[in-house]
Amino acid sequence: MSDADPLVIPPRGRGVFCNRTLNFRSLHAIGYDMDYTLVNYRVDIFERQVYGFARERFLEQGWPVQGLVFDQGMVARGLVIDTQTGNIVKANRFGLVRRAQHGTRPLTFSEQRAAYADTLVDLSDPRWVFLNTLFSLSEGCLYAQMVDLLDARALPEVLGYRELYVRVRDVVDAQHMEGRLKADIIAAPEACVVLDPETALTLLDQRHAGKKLLLITNSDWTFSSAMMSYSFDRFLPGGMTWRDLFDLVIVGARKPEFFTSRAPFFQVVTEDGMLRPTMGPLQPGVAYMGGSAAQVEKDLGMSGDEILYVGDHMFGDVHMSKSEFRWRTALILRELEAEVEALESFAGAERIIASKMEEKERLEAQFSQTRLELQRLREGYGPRGQVPAADLETRLQELRNRLTPLDLEIAPLARAATELTNDRWGLLTRAGNDKSHLARQVERYADVYTSRVSNFLYATPFVFLRSPRGSLPHDPTSPGGTSTLPPSEGIADA
Repeated sequence: MSDADPLVIPPRGRGVFCNRTLNFRSLHAIGYDMDYTLVNYRVDIFERQVYGFARERFLEQGWPVQGLVFDQGMVARGLVIDTQTGNIVKANRFGLVRRAQHGTRPLTFSEQRAAYADTLVDLSDPRWVFLNTLFSLSEGCLYAQMVDLLDARALPEVLGYRELYVRVRDVVDAQHMEGRLKADIIAAPEACVVLDPETALTLLDQRHAGKKLLLITNSDWTFSSAMMSYSFDRFLPGGMTWRDLFDLVIVGARKPEFFTSRAPFFQVVTEDGMLRPTMGPLQPGVAYMGGSAAQVEKDLGMSGDEILYVGDHMFGDVHMSKSEFRWRTALILRELEAEVEALESFAGAERIIASKMEEKERLEAQFSQTRLELQRLREGYGPRGQVPAADLETRLQELRNRLTPLDLEIAPLARAATELTNDRWGLLTRAGNDKSHLARQVERYADVYTSRVSNFLYATPFVFLRSPRGSLPHDPTSPGGTSTLPPSEGIADA
């Protein structure tokens, strides 16, 4: 590549981030989810519509929800509903709760400690419901508001928090299945769909590089065809349509069951979605409904790490394709661009925090050592210096006097760091100083993650993505295991 044709480097927020080394040259097929993956929706509009239709359904059932309004910031992807208590929590990678709210009210530190001091979030326990996709925002917001109504004894039925969640989930899920929501979007896609011409070019690059492209979506044929046509056809050359991009189109896939069942395929034979049973192997260029990943592998003659699946749903797309078939996985995190942008804009403040925390740790080490010397002197054991007790006490007070204003300087900066992108919950991938539970799931199940499909355009279909070297606290380049507790958890009560 010449100087006149420089490598195009995208903004960091549009990078492809690698957890496990992935060689695109070894991939023979790439499967894609549609909703919030190949087709991006305006979250505030899409989820507000879902919320509104669900609220109408509850109104029809006599529930007093007429005053409720969708609040996009009420919840975020990666949070967990505690159906035992009616709380919504944010946990770190170990399952320790770091933030919580009951209904719509944030819990105080003492309330949170009382509720979760001896409790770990375990997603294998049905008590916990993981909000792992943008489709969860309307559900989580409505549930939080309904908990407030339940606590106020305003609901027409006597329900527990678990039963209330099941009711809310069923009503919200029904809006995705019923025709009204999708008919409204099909009628005016420009109001809800975000067009990205680079996605079409990305798929063209991959197809011409010899990759078989698969569309595997839970949406029905009518909706899928309308959304794909609106999002792709205008950006394709020479009279191509979106159907020409894909070797295999599967709608109504019923993920995650698609990866665990052996359901039959049905061929879509008309544009209005008429079906007929499929006999024999899957044929290129044909649209199907239902089926199973096992049949896809068999008829493609591929398996395991020859296939990459790209989706936005942590469980239905990434977890199941990885755990059941060992497909390579890519997670689409739409919020990642805003998160990276927020981190970059906060970088100056972060450097100040790091500098002040380094000074704080140095002073705390001096404080601890002085306190130990005083303890040994008073108790008469161990090696003891020649400094009188009164001088040691004076030194302790001087260190306290230096630490107190330092804590006051750090506190607002540390608080601001926990409120980036969302005042209630902060960054998706962080929980305090640690990785969030969502970040841990991303590490476990997504080989790579990125904010949108078109980011693969910059990587090219021939890229060799290498994961960074894993770090440990004892590595020479690591800060180590020193404490970085918030100021309120320091030595003020020592």
